[in-house]
Amino acid sequence: MFLKFAWRYFRAKKSANAINIIAWVTTCVIAFATCCQVLVLSVYNGFEDLVKSMYSSFYTDLKILPASGKTFLLTPQQQNAINALPGIAAMSMIAEDKAILQNGTQQTFVNAKGVDNNYYKVSGLPFKVVNGNFNVGILSNPGIVVGVGVQNAADISMNTAFDKELITLTLPKKNVESSDPLASLSEGNVVANGVFAIQQDFDNNYAITNIDFLKRQMNFAPEEFSAAEIKIKPTVKPTEAQRQVEDLLGENFQVQTLYQQNSNLYNTIRLEKWAIYAVLTLILIVAAFNMVSALSMLVIEKEKDISILQSMGSPRSMIRKIFLAEGMLLGFVGAVIGIALATIICLIQLKFHLIKMGGGSFLIDYFPVKLLVSDFLLVSATIFCISLLASWVPAYKASKQMIVLK
Repeated sequence: MFLKFAWRYFRAKKSANAINIIAWVTTCVIAFATCCQVLVLSVYNGFEDLVKSMYSSFYTDLKILPASGKTFLLTPQQQNAINALPGIAAMSMIAEDKAILQNGTQQTFVNAKGVDNNYYKVSGLPFKVVNGNFNVGILSNPGIVVGVGVQNAADISMNTAFDKELITLTLPKKNVESSDPLASLSEGNVVANGVFAIQQDFDNNYAITNIDFLKRQMNFAPEEFSAAEIKIKPTVKPTEAQRQVEDLLGENFQVQTLYQQNSNLYNTIRLEKWAIYAVLTLILIVAAFNMVSALSMLVIEKEKDISILQSMGSPRSMIRKIFLAEGMLLGFVGAVIGIALATIICLIQLKFHLIKMGGGSFLIDYFPVKLLVSDFLLVSATIFCISLLASWVPAYKASKQMIVLK
């Protein structure tokens, strides 16, 4: 019954035109704030997916690292045991360190990463080669694949009309006892076979080469590695596979998921997302003050109706529910309009990419968006709570009004 009264009050023309104006201004502000919240959350969802797709081309589902130091020992038996775990699809062993890459007179610092033949099974990097091919060679004839930023810094030519360029890598050596600082460095030549492009952080810093060559240059033991990168099966949760590997290896190793390898990046994205959401929620709170004004004026206008209902035996709780429902109705109409507008805008952006990003330095030139049901539920719940709180004071005052019949 109270819903019918609330709906009639919402539709009816008020004697004071200001009440209508304030009510519709409140609805419009709620609709605007709702639309902005859904749009912002959708854009951040789109950017988060885009960043994940870029970083997942380089980082793997799981990564094994030493609990302390820069390297660890992993026997063939342990490697076979990891590969035999039910959640593991493939594993690639890694040797990695800082190096100087020199091409003639040009040189640059890089992260030299030695990979084995299983690397293409665990990483998307081999499929991001834009020039040449992904070929790291063998111990006796090592090759190298560099990022486009490294290629530009070292002036590496990939022109097929000429012989492949010979690149010199200068690497640190382990366990060298000598007073000569040069004795702790090693130089080796590799052939430039390809160039990859993923993201600026990787393109400007990484060079991928043969693991056996890198281990020999750095004086690694046969079973010594810097890391192990793992691809898990699609049906297995990363945390479940992580637990399996941790239980097998023990406390001398740390096992990181894709999220943990990039926790700072993902935490920053989420923090920015919720900070903007909180700011836009303030707009809804401002709209709530308008709602209090509109409902308070409505209570004054409907004094006679309230008195009649009370004289007919309506309990105070019903009066309170009528005006609570009136406030919730204002919030509901605004939320529906805002969510509908945001959905339409997002669908248009997904199809036509109308809203462009400036600068032209990103992988895409338009704002990515992704609609999630959880965002709709969150925004709706926010509006529900704010509308309920804003409606409570006028509704409570209406329920306490004395019977006055003239």
